[in-house]
Amino acid sequence: MEVEKGKTAKYLKEKRKVPASVLENLKEFTKIKKTILTALKESEMTIPELSKKLDMSTPDVTYYVMTLQKYGFIATGEIDDMDEYFNYKIKE
Repeated sequence: MEVEKGKTAKYLKEKRKVPASVLENLKEFTKIKKTILTALKESEMTIPELSKKLDMSTPDVTYYVMTLQKYGFIATGEIDDMDEYFNYKIKE
């Protein structure tokens, strides 16, 4: 008897559909991720600088920056001149 690999996962994908709200949240996260990464390609920025440039609230930018840092997309750079905020950059 030959076992079909991935059959269980295929069955579960067919049986359990992903809710539309989850897909919408993922699309929104991907869009914001691309926007932040594009901004950081230009230069290192602090969270307030990103907030101003992207016209987003500081708590929202903080959430996305910390998530991107957690998953290895961006890294912490030097601290700013006033010792208040870290600069963030794309991880190499």
